[in-house]
Amino acid sequence: MKKIKLFDPIIGKTEEIAIRKVLQSHYWSSGSGGGKVFEFENKFKKYINSNGVVALNSGTAALHLALSLYNLKNKEVILPSLSFVSTAHAILYNGGIPVFADISNKTLCLDPEKVKKKITKKTAAIIPVHFGGIASDLDEFAKISQNHKIPIIEDAAHACGAKYNGKRIGLHSPLVCFSFHPVKNLAMPGGGLISINHSDNKKMKAILESRRWCGITNRKGVKYDVNDLGWNYYMNEFSASIGTIQLSKLDKLNKKRKSIAKIYNKKLNVEQKMIYDDDCSYHFFWIATPNREKLRKKLETHGIETGIHYNPIHKMSMYNSRIKLPNTENITSQIVTLPTHPNLTRDDVNLIVDLINEFGK
Repeated sequence: MKKIKLFDPIIGKTEEIAIRKVLQSHYWSSGSGGGKVFEFENKFKKYINSNGVVALNSGTAALHLALSLYNLKNKEVILPSLSFVSTAHAILYNGGIPVFADISNKTLCLDPEKVKKKITKKTAAIIPVHFGGIASDLDEFAKISQNHKIPIIEDAAHACGAKYNGKRIGLHSPLVCFSFHPVKNLAMPGGGLISINHSDNKKMKAILESRRWCGITNRKGVKYDVNDLGWNYYMNEFSASIGTIQLSKLDKLNKKRKSIAKIYNKKLNVEQKMIYDDDCSYHFFWIATPNREKLRKKLETHGIETGIHYNPIHKMSMYNSRIKLPNTENITSQIVTLPTHPNLTRDDVNLIVDLINEFGK
């Protein structure tokens, strides 16, 4: 029986050749960010047209370092509970207090109206998450930012290649964090990046480059200084070489994802499902069903892998928040995520649709 994975990176001969070249070069990584990392940064910066970028080893590192630019000690950061736990962890890494707000039923992104009710004198930042590749309402968050003088840091882990108001995600807020985990639309063995659109772009970039390499600054030959705490977060050459090739294919691959999502949206006979938006990157496609485990088991028996994105962070033992988030709690009890990766054939997609529709009868 054929296995249909939930996520499956698209690789070819060009990636194999690139890896071999890096392997044979004996230059595999550098904290200073030269070689293929520098090439990837320049190409990604041009792709989204941002003021600057800093490549890192993960999306978690991106969130951690982006938030480190603000004084969050004992201050609050508003975020959705419907996200990977790194979004909340990054706040704790910086001494902040996660404050969970509810989501929109339509997009499953952070609801600006719910956020407004959570703002206090202690609010130091807001993190909208572009869930599944659908952009959050960045116009409304920009207004909140301007009215309350609160920075917006976007979690764009699902949204590489997505757009909002005709412009690529990565341009709308001072700091935008990407993930290039192997399951993501732009896949690497491991990687992340911060897009910088800050009024003090040069200073921000220098700080982030220092903090991704243990705080090292003023490096001249074998001499350098450290005047700030940093981490070992730099990207390696293998990841950057694959990422550069994946970037050249990204729009084409995302177009295939959209075509799959369009079929799901049109043909799936379920009460609640992901909207179709041509600007979405469709990291996955979600549906909701009260009989989630039975449906997942049925699909599994036909070799189809599905997921649950996500278990709500505010319900996890570590966070153990007693707040009520009705929309989040309702969807996380029913959500099923379906594959949209470009390795799917038309027959694969039709099989998934037929099985789900048959289950719903």
